[in-house]
Amino acid sequence: MSLALVRPSRPPTAASHRWRALALALVTTLVATLLAAVQAAPAQAAPVLLSQGGAVTASSQENGGTAAGHAVDGDGGTRWSSAFSDPQWIRVDLGSPAVLSRVELAWEAAHAKSYRIELSADGNSWTTAYSTTASAGGNETLTISGEARYVRLTGTERATGYGYSLWEFKVFGTRDGGGGPEIPGGGDLGPNVHVFDPSTPNIQGKVDEIFQQQEEAQFGSGRHALLFKPGTYNNLNAQIGFYTQIAGLGLNPNDTTFNGDVTVDAGWFGGNATQNFWRSAENLTLNPVSGTNRWAVSQAAPFRRMHVKGGLNLAPDGYGWASGGYIADSKIDGTVGPYSQQQWYTRDSSVGGWTNAVWNMTFSGVQGAPASSYPNPPYTTLDTTPISREKPFLYLDGNEYKVFVPAKRVNARGVSWDGGAQQGESIPLNRFYVVKQGATAATINAALAQGLNLLFTPGVYHIDQTINVNRADTVVLGLGLATIIPDNGVTAMKVADVDGVKLAGFLIDAGPVNSPTLLEVGPQGASADHSANPTSLQDVFVRIGGAGPGKATTSIVVNSDDTIIDHTWVWRADHGEGWGWETNRADYGVRVNGDDVLATGLFVEHFNKYDVEWFGERGRTIFFQNEKAYDAPNQAAIQNGNTKGYAAYRVDDSVEQHEGWGMGSYCYYNVDPTIIQEHGFKAPVKPGVKFHNLLVVSLGGNGQYEHVINSIGSPTSGTSTVPSTVVNFP
Repeated sequence: MSLALVRPSRPPTAASHRWRALALALVTTLVATLLAAVQAAPAQAAPVLLSQGGAVTASSQENGGTAAGHAVDGDGGTRWSSAFSDPQWIRVDLGSPAVLSRVELAWEAAHAKSYRIELSADGNSWTTAYSTTASAGGNETLTISGEARYVRLTGTERATGYGYSLWEFKVFGTRDGGGGPEIPGGGDLGPNVHVFDPSTPNIQGKVDEIFQQQEEAQFGSGRHALLFKPGTYNNLNAQIGFYTQIAGLGLNPNDTTFNGDVTVDAGWFGGNATQNFWRSAENLTLNPVSGTNRWAVSQAAPFRRMHVKGGLNLAPDGYGWASGGYIADSKIDGTVGPYSQQQWYTRDSSVGGWTNAVWNMTFSGVQGAPASSYPNPPYTTLDTTPISREKPFLYLDGNEYKVFVPAKRVNARGVSWDGGAQQGESIPLNRFYVVKQGATAATINAALAQGLNLLFTPGVYHIDQTINVNRADTVVLGLGLATIIPDNGVTAMKVADVDGVKLAGFLIDAGPVNSPTLLEVGPQGASADHSANPTSLQDVFVRIGGAGPGKATTSIVVNSDDTIIDHTWVWRADHGEGWGWETNRADYGVRVNGDDVLATGLFVEHFNKYDVEWFGERGRTIFFQNEKAYDAPNQAAIQNGNTKGYAAYRVDDSVEQHEGWGMGSYCYYNVDPTIIQEHGFKAPVKPGVKFHNLLVVSLGGNGQYEHVINSIGSPTSGTSTVPSTVVNFP
């Protein structure tokens, strides 16, 4: 958001000298010989698992639940199975050439009697490394040798009437003389994770100490997670500052109860909450002291899996400006009062009531939400959320840390955790590489290649190579707003075109050397169907500038079909350090090329050109909040051919189907208040392209919009901060 004033961690036996001398000579000779042998023999690196999570293809699959990727996912409970015919094959791409040493096969009952293991450098020319015509199935360990990037198992005769069925297909070897010991999973959570139980002394003092460090540290390096074991905590007021996460460690929010509050206010900024960013609360139950809990935030401050046994106030003390915000999977027994909040999105929750609206209040799957009445009052309400999956979270199962990954929901309404067993998967911490300060991108990638998930502990991580997430169902979870910075212009993270990757709870901060992209979901041209198990981005934030100079041409590119973008703030800085029209140049915010992508809570601001561009078919956005770049020097700097300015949200002319609900764009051209923005939204006029409840607004009359979408909608009203709206398009 902005500076705009309008936005109110045993001795030897005896022997003669002669024999001792002889023995000494013999020992000396032996030691010298051994040393020479050691020096002459190069160290041999231990082979490691190379195939897990690799890109995999197969000649066929039996059905939708037996995809090829299941043979390399590290999960002994999932499998690939082929059609019921000969021959069939499965191939894994190791990503780069490697010296191979063995293959391990875990067959299901429907195994191969005859098969070959084949190697290739290019995926076209193959050599046989192993073959058999008498396999008994079960678990097989095969010694092979050769160098290859691609490894293929070709079955030529089935042992049963069914197809070929593999639980696991594992390839081991070394790359570039590397390998070494496997990276261990699990371990401690590092110095910046603070774990409390009800008997911990002076909880309030520790929480206050962290708040004092973080209250005004908007661009500081401190990162903290305050984690509370199940139990009841009395007389606690946890004030939450920048880069601080507070969360319960129960499986259910009701497992951890505060007779007290979790508070965000804006005293540090004169009562203005428009810069209360980068913090979170989740998985707790609150009994607020006064009956109402205060959570006065703006962007990148999610309130998830919370149960408030009372009301919730979203405004700062004194009712100064606030520009949030996001609630999901939460139950507020009392009334939510947004008061001065300019906009808010609430998803799959329950509220006892809602008092008012300023510009844009949007709800999907919320029990107790007000009825749609846009624009007066500006409520946009969808009865259900078409597709959703709640954010993964850390919890304690007895004394063992695990990560719970909630299941996908379709047409969700209300919270996921109340009134029955939660649907999803628990993953032990030993299946995660616990990333701590000083970890390198090379180690992180080695852990991923080994089949581990990632848990980033609170800290700032500088990387010199792209983090490659290639295995289906990988979880990358950050604690305490863990921050990843690419120092040398690389893309910070890339996700392969695989099922069910979960990215959650971290910030990518652009480095001083321009990155072409910061986060890519799927490679260019991705086309796999992920509808049964989509990749999701949740509380994944991007920043360009503010903490220092940063540049990126495009922040997030989504190429994979069916991706869920659930609450992101993608922000080109408009204040702090290292910002300016060219200093933190970033032309594009979010670009969507995949089909059937859903965004729920899309916040994208201040890019030099388009903030959002959508090329995929059947895209949907529920709630969009945008500000155009404040620092445009003049009209010519934003001129887009014959169009005055770049739209905040553009649907490409090739798109046949797209839909959006509850979407707003604001301008505050304070460098040159005479700038005209032709429209906030641009889309082709086609029956399948629809928008509902749009607005544009000029903040204090600094710049103006001529229209809302295309050439539709009235201009903004001069010096008054009054929205211009369009209820339906076309």
